[in-house]
Amino acid sequence: MGTQPTGEAAAEAVAADSSGKLGHKVLAGVSAAATAAVARKVLTTGWKKATGKAPPEDPAHPDVRWREAVGWAAASAAVVAVARLFAQRRVAETWRRASGTLPPGMDDSAV
Repeated sequence: MGTQPTGEAAAEAVAADSSGKLGHKVLAGVSAAATAAVARKVLTTGWKKATGKAPPEDPAHPDVRWREAVGWAAASAAVVAVARLFAQRRVAETWRRASGTLPPGMDDSAV
């Protein structure tokens, strides 16, 4: 049975863990948002080149053809999801390289 930190040491351990979790969440969120914005810009440019027109501003609008609405929804969902995954993995890699451990909430058993 190992010893558990008590008093001030326990409070410091909890504070360090909480700040690490918050720091990782903020870093991952900002990175994912920035990457998603770039991905959407790239997607919009690609859509214009492929179709010759701008993507629908509101795919749910009844005047937008179903084919165009579904195509835009599927393409944007896939591109943004992959971009977000890319950003999260980069943050996790950077975190591990900088700290020597996986980010808070991530463990080796998930592989």
